[in-house]
Amino acid sequence: METTVRANAWDDPRWQASAHAWASERLSERGTPPTGPIEEARMRPWSVTHRVPTTAGVAWFKANTPRCAYEAGLAASLAAWAPGHVLAPLAVDASRGWLLTADAGPTLRALVAKDRLLPTWTAMLQSYAALQRDLAAHAPEMLTLGVPDHRPQHLPARLTALLADPRIQADLGTDRRAAVEKVVPDFADWCTELAAGGIPATLQHDDLTDANVFPAGGGFLFFDWGDSSVAHPFGSLLVAIGFAAYLLELDPGAPELSRLRDAYLEAWTDLAPLTDLRRAASLACRVTRVSKALAWQRALHDPAVPVDPDFRTAVADWLAELPEPPLL
Repeated sequence: METTVRANAWDDPRWQASAHAWASERLSERGTPPTGPIEEARMRPWSVTHRVPTTAGVAWFKANTPRCAYEAGLAASLAAWAPGHVLAPLAVDASRGWLLTADAGPTLRALVAKDRLLPTWTAMLQSYAALQRDLAAHAPEMLTLGVPDHRPQHLPARLTALLADPRIQADLGTDRRAAVEKVVPDFADWCTELAAGGIPATLQHDDLTDANVFPAGGGFLFFDWGDSSVAHPFGSLLVAIGFAAYLLELDPGAPELSRLRDAYLEAWTDLAPLTDLRRAASLACRVTRVSKALAWQRALHDPAVPVDPDFRTAVADWLAELPEPPLL
């Protein structure tokens, strides 16, 4: 039976039976079989997550749509390349985009009080930057696994393709489309500058927040790689700094945000002066809006799947931010 299916088939009892049988078999092989019914915990257009009670605690089964299916194989490889720094899966079926993980407890978002956010995020971003540096050597292998290639030299062509899509054009509307098209030449220049800057491409999370990080033994375990790409590393700051500003209720340009950026950039100061790194971070956050649009395009690629109105125009909405300056 074919089990790599569209998201709207995740309600199909036959698909659920196949997925649950796979999860049960993998857990039983580990000596921790399910102890109760496997139940759906969350469904989105791009993935579904099921809760699996076991003799060793809760396990989590996740399935992605074909365009996001690379997460399973990537998660397994990351566990081998960076043990102790990423959430290691219990089992994967890379061909079907299936991933099984143990419950790692509360995320940072659930644990850290607001008065501890700044030092916690500082440490988290430094740990993440070190992880990116270690993973840069594996960029070719990540591309082989199907991780999207969002290196700066490829983004101008990707932007052109997005702007040629009639649905995206309609969602942008006349004024927003004109504003984005006006910065297309500048965008190409930004990408050229980033590609020539000497910072190696590596894994770019694209959704780096405290909800996708677990505390672990004084360090951090990073997870949820369904939006990730091989790209300029500093692009991860787009979401991270934006979400930190939201949590800390900070305005653009706030000194606390600059300190977070500089803490992240410390890991890269052997490659370029800090002033150059700051410039690259600003450019990377700007061009990564196209990466975000591409991630949403992958997630929402199946027109037969019902989409929440909050998500439907996400591709165009990220593109519409391209003319705006970054937070830093």
